[in-house]
Amino acid sequence: MGDRGGAGGSRRRRTGSRPSSQSGGGPAAAEEEVRAAGPGGDGPAADKDESRGSDAGGSHWDLRCHRLQDSLFSSDSGFNNYRGILNWCVVMLILSNARLFLENLIKYGILVDPIQVVSLFLKDPYSWPALCLVIVANVFAVAAFQVEKRLAVGALTEQAGLLLHVLNLATILCFPAAVALLLESITPVGSVLALMVYTILFLKLFSYRDVNLWCRERRARAKAKAAPAGKKANGGTAQRMVSYPDNLTYRDLYYFLFAPTLCYELNFPRSPRIRKRFLLRRLLEMLFLTQLQVGLIQQWMVPTIQNSMKPFKDMDYSRIIERLLKLAVPNHLIWLIFFYWFFHSCMNAVAELMQFGDREFYRDWWNSESVTYFWQNWNIPVHKWCLRHFYKPMLRRGSSKWVARTGVFFASAFFHEYLVSIPLHMFRLWAFTGMMAQIPLAWIVSRFFQGNYGNAAVWLTLIIGQPVAVLMYVHDYYVLHYEAPVVGA
Repeated sequence: MGDRGGAGGSRRRRTGSRPSSQSGGGPAAAEEEVRAAGPGGDGPAADKDESRGSDAGGSHWDLRCHRLQDSLFSSDSGFNNYRGILNWCVVMLILSNARLFLENLIKYGILVDPIQVVSLFLKDPYSWPALCLVIVANVFAVAAFQVEKRLAVGALTEQAGLLLHVLNLATILCFPAAVALLLESITPVGSVLALMVYTILFLKLFSYRDVNLWCRERRARAKAKAAPAGKKANGGTAQRMVSYPDNLTYRDLYYFLFAPTLCYELNFPRSPRIRKRFLLRRLLEMLFLTQLQVGLIQQWMVPTIQNSMKPFKDMDYSRIIERLLKLAVPNHLIWLIFFYWFFHSCMNAVAELMQFGDREFYRDWWNSESVTYFWQNWNIPVHKWCLRHFYKPMLRRGSSKWVARTGVFFASAFFHEYLVSIPLHMFRLWAFTGMMAQIPLAWIVSRFFQGNYGNAAVWLTLIIGQPVAVLMYVHDYYVLHYEAPVVGA
C-alpha cells in the first residue's frame, strides 16, 4: 500500500509538471487524476490514513462521523454561549410586559397627569417649605466650617470642637424632622426630598470633621518629630496639592458639598476637561427617564396599589399574594430605571460639570451571588462612607467584624426608616425591619445557595421584598388617613 501511495504521489507530480496546454481539461488527464486520488477523492488524506498502517483500520477512518462528546446543556460540555437564549428571554419579557401595558390602557385609560406631579411637591403655589428647608441647610454647613477653622488655629480644644460638631450633626437630623412633622403645608414628597438633602449633609459633614481631625493628628505627629524631611514635603505644595489647613476655605467646602461623593478628601481626582457630548447625553437621559418613571408610577403602580386595599382589608391572603406579584413587576422595573437614572445619569452629569474624576458610583451588583456582595456594590458612595467612617473605626476600637457589620446595617435601617416614616407621619418600622432582616438573609443565602442559585436568590429578594414594604406602608397610610376619619364620623 505504501508503494501505491508513493507511485500515486509520483504520478501526481508528473501530472502537475505537464504543460498547461496538455492538462487543460482533457478526458484522459481527468481520469488519470481521479485514479491517482483514490476512491475517496482526497489524495493527501488517503496518504495520511494509509501511512498509519494496519492498526488504523484503512479506510475506516474516512467513514467515521461520531466521536466521544457531551450534549451542550450538560455541565461537562464546557459550552457557555447562551446569547441566543438571553435574547429570547428579552423578547419574551418585552412581549409579556407589552401585553400587561396594553391591558392596563384598555382597563384604566391614560392616567398620566403632569399637573398631579406638581401637586405632590406643593400644596400652596405661594408656599415652598421644602425649598426653604434646603436653603437653611447652608447654616449647618457654615457652622461646621467655622468650628474647623477655630480648631485649626487652636482657638478651640478638641473636646469643645467634638461637642459642637455633635450638636450640629444632631440638629441636622432633628430640625428638618420637626419641621416635616409640625408644618402642615409641606407635602410628603417635599419632606422626603428635604430629609434626603439633610441626610446627605449629615454624612458629608461627618466625613469633613473626621478627615480634618486626622489631618490635625498627622500635623501634631510631624511637629513632634520635627524632621527636616517634613519641611521639604511642605514645600511641594507648588504642584497644586492642597495641604492642611489650606483646605479650610468656602470654595473647598462647597465643592465637596456638591461633589457626587460622601467621603471628604483634601485633593479629589479631577478630570482634565468637561466633555460636552457626554454631558448632553446624560442630561437627555435624565429628562427622558424622569418622564418615564412618572408615567409608569401613575399608569401602572398606582392602580395596582389602589386595587390591593380591599384584599388587605378583607385579609384575603390569596388575593394579597396575587396583588403582590402583580405589583412586583412595575415596582422592580421602576427601581431599575431609577438606579440607572440616579447612579449613572445624574451622578455622572454632576461629576462632569464639577470635573470630578472618580466615577465609580456602582459595581456589578447584578452578578451578586450573596446579599453581602450586593450591599457592597450597588451604592458605592454610601459603601465607602460606611467602610471609612463606621466599619473600620469600630474594628480599630476592638469590635468584632460581626458587631461592626451589624452596626452598619443598624445605621442603614435607621436612615431608611427616617426617610419614610417622618414624611408619612406614621411609625411602623417596616423599612427598619426590612433592613435588619438582611443580616439573617445574608447568612441563609451564603449558607444554602451558591453560584447561580445565590444570584437567583438575591434577585428574588429584590423583586419581592420591595413590593412587600410598599404595600405595608400604603395600607397603613390608607387606613390612617382615609378609613380612620370615616370610622370617627
